Amino acid sequence: MDTSDFRNGISIQLDNDIFTIVEFQHVKPGKGGAFVRTKLRNIRSGATIEKTFRAGEKMDQAILERYPLTFSYEQDGEYVFMNEDYEMVSVAREKIGDQVKYLKEGLEVTALSHAEELINVELPFTVEAIVADTEPGERGNTASGGSKPATLESGAVVQVPFFINIGDKIKVDTRTNEYLERSKD
Repeated sequence: MDTSDFRNGISIQLDNDIFTIVEFQHVKPGKGGAFVRTKLRNIRSGATIEKTFRAGEKMDQAILERYPLTFSYEQDGEYVFMNEDYEMVSVAREKIGDQVKYLKEGLEVTALSHAEELINVELPFTVEAIVADTEPGERGNTASGGSKPATLESGAVVQVPFFINIGDKIKVDTRTNEYLERSKD
């Protein structure tokens, strides 16, 4: 593929690594040749870089395969998931990153692989979890203002409003570690 094929979300191989195009801009200056300015996210590390390509420059497209996995348990720093064929797949902590704190039994995640190699595991943008420990809500602090730390059943700690109590089921954004709402169930 070349730079004219760029679209947001497409994955490319660059410097023996795989990057996803976050955004790109085709620039045609008055003087000199056209070029494409891009913002790329490394699939393995999550780091974002900016890179400029000459117009028409060629590179290899990385075809990523996505498939669901269900979290089962953690053993010796390895996280064990079950695939659709009921086979167990072991994943290192580095491939999941800081989001391991939201893993709980039965949570469905998306695995990304390239050329039969598991590259990354993506958690859903939101998870529901039960509050395992938090300070009791004080009278008068029920509706507005302020927050307190709460420990979830998976061990993650998030800031929640004062009216959340132990045993409440809440929704949390896994990307920002923010409380979203109390679950309706």
